[in-house]
Amino acid sequence: MDVNTARQRLIAELRTHALVLGEVTLTSGLVAQYYVDAKRATLLPAGFSALGELVAALAEEWGATAVGGLTMGADPVACAALAAGFDGKAFFVRKEVKQHGLSRRIEGPLPEPGDRVCVVEDVVSTGGSTIQAIEAFRSEGIEMVGIVSVLDRLAGGAERIAEAAPGIPYVALTTIDDVHPDRPDR
Repeated sequence: MDVNTARQRLIAELRTHALVLGEVTLTSGLVAQYYVDAKRATLLPAGFSALGELVAALAEEWGATAVGGLTMGADPVACAALAAGFDGKAFFVRKEVKQHGLSRRIEGPLPEPGDRVCVVEDVVSTGGSTIQAIEAFRSEGIEMVGIVSVLDRLAGGAERIAEAAPGIPYVALTTIDDVHPDRPDR
């Protein structure tokens, strides 16, 4: 696998399928003149494949035994890593504890002592969703070895994530500058 080629394929897929121009309110409440709906690209074969290669490589490099993050953003990212051959498991963090069934906040194969998770997210703006996942994993005693986002909007999220998870590497596979280099808010 050539990481640079996979990254360029991911950027092309995000630019073609995920970049939406026009005013939109982000999860954080901020208003932006563009939106990146990463799932529009990562849930198509070419984007899914490129994403999987990149996340699987980082998870393996960090010695992760699992990939996961806050549902919905983390779901395609974690599944892509598994599909690309990551030899571990995936689990997802609910925004709230499920009120029926097993009443779990973390879904998927049960976290076990010694699990080392690569936290994944699709788009990081302020980092809020990623921080929720970090806090959930921390409360379960799960060691985090790295954090990966598909795209960083360069809106302060990386800094907030670094404060919430000091010493844990954060890698954005792409940034808004890669996908929308002539954006109006530069």
